[in-house]
Amino acid sequence: MYDSKKIRDIFAQYLTEKSLRKSAVRDMVIEQICQIKGHFEVEMLLQRLDEHHFRVSRASIYNIIELLMDANLVVRHQFSSKSVQYELKSVAVTHHHAVCTRCNAVREYKNDRISKEITNHKIIKFTREYHSLYIYGICSKCKFRLNLLKKEKNK
Repeated sequence: MYDSKKIRDIFAQYLTEKSLRKSAVRDMVIEQICQIKGHFEVEMLLQRLDEHHFRVSRASIYNIIELLMDANLVVRHQFSSKSVQYELKSVAVTHHHAVCTRCNAVREYKNDRISKEITNHKIIKFTREYHSLYIYGICSKCKFRLNLLKKEKNK
């Protein structure tokens, strides 16, 4: 789905600069991340690797993701107190997130005007690397359910 070769090359350069070794496990993790459309969780990544008969410990996945974040290739999202998800940075910078506070559904949306405003906004004594915008509220499905409950309660 996404250019895994380019990401592997950037990561290989990062590993070399940090005097860390390259490995088949790290390459396979990047390959799987690049095939995921949008956000992913560690459990999802473990399942995908398992489906490819690639056994990797949960701790190794977390360590690789930490390295990928340090290399500015992956970003961490914490949409709620219960859910940590990750996403390729190159994808994350193209959209914002609407998060339902009832069901925790996350909807991505694009708004070039907001992105441009945020990008052009200067912050004193601060160098921006990227931005991520989260808007919390209630999705249409949950709002519909709430309205039904209110109607039933009022009967």
